[in-house]
Amino acid sequence: MAIKRIGVLTSGGDAPGMNAAIRSIVRYANRTNLEIMGIFRGYAGLLNEELKVLDHRSVSNIIGRGGTILKTARCPEFLTQEGQARGVEVLKKYGIEGLVVIGGDGTYRGAIALSRRWGIPCVGVPGTIDNDLNGTDSTIGSDTAVNTALEAIDKIRDTVTSMERIFVVEVMGRGSGYIALQVALAGGAEDVLIPERQFDMHRMCHDIVEGNLRGKVSWIVVVAEGASKAEDVARQITDLTSLETRVAVLGHVQRGGSPTARDRNLASLLGMEAVKLLADGQSGKALGVISDNINVVDLEFAITKKALEAEYVYRAMKMLI
Repeated sequence: MAIKRIGVLTSGGDAPGMNAAIRSIVRYANRTNLEIMGIFRGYAGLLNEELKVLDHRSVSNIIGRGGTILKTARCPEFLTQEGQARGVEVLKKYGIEGLVVIGGDGTYRGAIALSRRWGIPCVGVPGTIDNDLNGTDSTIGSDTAVNTALEAIDKIRDTVTSMERIFVVEVMGRGSGYIALQVALAGGAEDVLIPERQFDMHRMCHDIVEGNLRGKVSWIVVVAEGASKAEDVARQITDLTSLETRVAVLGHVQRGGSPTARDRNLASLLGMEAVKLLADGQSGKALGVISDNINVVDLEFAITKKALEAEYVYRAMKMLI
């Protein structure tokens, strides 16, 4: 029997482009005579019955807005069987027959539980700045986050060159060095620290001293937050080189801002495809793009550790400084 009503939620860390995905999901659902309910504040809002019917006008003028109009929150309670049972109860109470979840690893784990344990059809749309989900070349928000960080590093480069200093710039990436690696290459950084790669602090400091003796007086080191803290790296550089070092922590600025065209388009296409999958009776699936083609994988595969081609990019960065 064809489904009549689906739900959509955003969960975990917000990412630029989530609103574009919500807009796509709502408008495509409406075009295909599906009713759609927005669930506010992720799984926490589901348990608290924070739901509202969304229509065409509900998502007007949000394609270029950062963040998520549905809000987002963490929900430890949903990790428990009791919490999940409560969530299923609420979905049934409101007649929701399928669910589109937009988020990352934690969001997908909740959808896996709902689909596999409780039989609720779920489809995942990848929304995370870390680009660490399998089955897709890019996740919604990652391109914007990289460009936001790159813009900051370009500006830092101006003062680094003018003041002749070493700068350590910390970017987001607790479990993934994707953002750090991308901005290090694109920003012409001299070095980068990421969780996926062992780092030799003494070698880097030796290079800094050698460069200084040759007349190279500015240096940018990009650090993923999961690899180290910028303050610790800067302290070690100063201790080992006796050269003045400054720190810039970009923080949550990387999560905000208007999404790039790439993120808006990715969100728009994947949101529409998510509704199609639910309408076709699919469940437990995650969407993505591989070589610009829509790709569908199991949610369980999507959350396996994604390989980062760190060595190739790192070698290229070092060759080009």
